[in-house]
Amino acid sequence: MSISYAGAARLLAGRDPVIARLHEEVGAPRLRPPLGSHFDALARAIVYQQLAGSAAAAIHGRLLACLGGGAEPERLLELSDAQLRSVGLSAAKAASLRDLASKVLDGTIGLERAELDREGDDELIARLSSVRGIGKWTAEMFLMFQLRRLDVWPTGDLGVRRGYGLAWNVPRPSARELDPLGDSYRPYRSVVAWYCWRAVERCARDDRSTESAVTG
Repeated sequence: MSISYAGAARLLAGRDPVIARLHEEVGAPRLRPPLGSHFDALARAIVYQQLAGSAAAAIHGRLLACLGGGAEPERLLELSDAQLRSVGLSAAKAASLRDLASKVLDGTIGLERAELDREGDDELIARLSSVRGIGKWTAEMFLMFQLRRLDVWPTGDLGVRRGYGLAWNVPRPSARELDPLGDSYRPYRSVVAWYCWRAVERCARDDRSTESAVTG
């Protein structure tokens, strides 16, 4: 039987006092809706890398318009380099998008539901990371937010490491140190990561409140 992020959060809150406190303070995990097709979500991730949100959104919008409103691998490969440059893509990102489209079409990356359901998280992350421009972190975010996989543990994410230290009141762990710390939360480590991010946000709000009280 499948379980939702909210259901997994309740289970973890019932056995871990730190998760219970965070669950009480910020509520159940709230995730944005999946971003269109899986191919579009990965293409969007490539476009958005190392760009401010507004600039990336503008480029992504122009790319979709050039593709006729929806990102499909066949259509993307039909675009010329000049067309890709015209929407604002760098040569490196254009090459990454072409590599993604090619690997989807040749079967290296399977994005149909039946194919995704057959693959475990580690295998899927490894496949996605084989695409130029898609690293482990991008693949992990795709699994968490697009596919709603519940047991992703992004130890390389600075926010997760910082949030773990804040929430559990320990020195900020390194990626290697954080890896085994998630074992007791299997198979719901994505939920723990979400609460780690919220812990960082709460700390930032508390810092701003303190600053306002001192300077106000």
